[in-house]
Amino acid sequence: METSEHASQPTPEEARAALADADEVRASVAALSATPWPVWFVVAITAMFVVLPIALGGMLAEPDWLMPRWAWLVAMLIAEVVFVALFAVAARSWQARTGVALRLDVLPKWATIPAAAVLPLVVVGAAYAFRDTRQPLWLFGGAAVGVALSVGFHLWFVRLHGKPS
Repeated sequence: METSEHASQPTPEEARAALADADEVRASVAALSATPWPVWFVVAITAMFVVLPIALGGMLAEPDWLMPRWAWLVAMLIAEVVFVALFAVAARSWQARTGVALRLDVLPKWATIPAAAVLPLVVVGAAYAFRDTRQPLWLFGGAAVGVALSVGFHLWFVRLHGKPS
């Protein structure tokens, strides 16, 4: 590539090429940041959404349901510890593989904020509905809503990532 008399200043063509390269890198980083979680992690999140309403319902049940309340509490705490550990492993391995940290701020807020607000209400509401009615269908319904949200978000982000920008 030919340069001007001053080696320290690029030609206008070189400057445009460098800007285009920078834009490509920026777009690539944005795409990697918005890439869906690894499938094994989506499975772990989905399993957590199955365990949470059922364990919380077991903890709130009057009288004990299937197991003592302390056993439900231990099961729920173990599930949460495993989930947090998997989250840390997923984030660390993703950054090591791609060089990009997992970021939640790239997700569309118009979808994630309502889901983040509604899902805890569904989990807790199902547990209290179970406590009041003794109908386990409430727990399974809460778990089904969690699974649907988890799988739906994953498929949506896979689809969004596959689209050319």
